[in-house]
Amino acid sequence: MRKPIKRHKALQPLSREHHYGLLLCWKIRQGFKLNIEPERIKSYIDWFQLNYLKPHFEAEEKLIFPILGNDYDLVKRALTEHRRLEKLFNQESELEKTLKQIEKELDLHIKFEERVLFNKIQKEATSDQLEVIKEHHQDGNFSDDDWEDHFWISEKK
Repeated sequence: MRKPIKRHKALQPLSREHHYGLLLCWKIRQGFKLNIEPERIKSYIDWFQLNYLKPHFEAEEKLIFPILGNDYDLVKRALTEHRRLEKLFNQESELEKTLKQIEKELDLHIKFEERVLFNKIQKEATSDQLEVIKEHHQDGNFSDDDWEDHFWISEKK
């Protein structure tokens, strides 16, 4: 079992958002396990992308990645993965295959950011840089309670 990462307070909201992303991956897997129509899953992930993933990517790209610089290899990888995920989220064809790809790639991306990139950023960031992050990004307080179709709970709509 992995030892929990001690995350700096300024980066904790972004790490919590990563948790929400991992929950999205779980919900996609659950949807397929319950034989949910891909269109229902796609509706939810479109909502999630607009309300949570897009603002999360923007916060990382504006506040976090500049600490190491966009030419830093780990940041280049994260940016490439962001673009790839955005393309997948916006793809409308081959829905089942696309959803499974999103689940796989988002899961790997989040684990890379948490285990590798954020550790490096936390190590390199100055206290001033961390303070800027803390000032400009708070937890988005994720809630999908307003989302009526909780397809991951049961097959019924």
